[in-house]
Amino acid sequence: MTKMVIGENHGLKQTMQQVQLVSLTDSTALILGETGSGKEVIARYIHNHSQRFQNDFIRVNCGAIPSELIDSELFGHEKGSFTGAISQKKGWFERADGGTLFLDEIGELSLAAQVRLLRVLQEGSFTRVGGEREISVNVRIIAATHRNLELSVQQGLFREDLWFRINIFPIHLPALRQRFGDMQQLTEHFAHKASNRLGLPLCLPSNEQIDYLKRYHWPGNVRELQAIIERAAILGQGKYLAIEQSLILQPDSLQEPTTSPLNSESHAEVSSFLSLEKVIYDHICNALRHCHGRIEGPFGAAKLLAINPNTLRSKMRKLNISRHACHHYRS
Repeated sequence: MTKMVIGENHGLKQTMQQVQLVSLTDSTALILGETGSGKEVIARYIHNHSQRFQNDFIRVNCGAIPSELIDSELFGHEKGSFTGAISQKKGWFERADGGTLFLDEIGELSLAAQVRLLRVLQEGSFTRVGGEREISVNVRIIAATHRNLELSVQQGLFREDLWFRINIFPIHLPALRQRFGDMQQLTEHFAHKASNRLGLPLCLPSNEQIDYLKRYHWPGNVRELQAIIERAAILGQGKYLAIEQSLILQPDSLQEPTTSPLNSESHAEVSSFLSLEKVIYDHICNALRHCHGRIEGPFGAAKLLAINPNTLRSKMRKLNISRHACHHYRS
């Protein structure tokens, strides 16, 4: 129960003050934040610090369940209620009885599923698919979404009455780029996790690498940072954290700053970050200069950058980098 959330005394201080308040109650909570920002971590914190902590915490990703199966998954089904229902099955609401049900990405539910969910929240009971008996449950609901549900209501994609029901205590979780003061602690935490997971000697980031990470927009937030650090640990093989090389290997689709549908930022705020392309351009140019334009071989830039030569050539084509002369970057 005492496990801390990284940033609760810094970048998440205001958020955690709200989280601690709602943890002491049994109210429905709605966690709002971009993809990868740590919504499940906050939901688990609320459960673990509530009176239900000894009972189950069950996470359901509403966006990962096909619409034709959502009723069966949430509420269960009776034997023979549909093709393939060879036995009775309890749904997630029954399994979470006495505990907490975390409905992640609740904004992805179909309107039909929203109607069933609203009824359970209002009455505390439901019937299994194909059943007639009312089943009562005592479940705390924590919901989360990366969407702007108020806008979804206006667009007719989310029921207004359900939104009112789950929006009792909204918690806004900041994006990683809004809490760079936590970057070093987060990076060191993920470096420790990667070391333990991979069985490699622990390597911690330098101050220069932390500054390097702060130049990126982080569309995937904390989850993306964790992946970057684990990849950096693999590339460095226990000798160092290959953070620069790890970022070079990011898919091109993730390298452009994006705005969140939940909380769109001004162009000025987004453009205050240096493009990751600029960072990668400079890093590749430095490697090519060091290797005198050589790409392959034991003394080539690909070897120095710890990436495949074909990957390096692809990045060079995309950024218009010449092997023998790196021109000034044009943004």
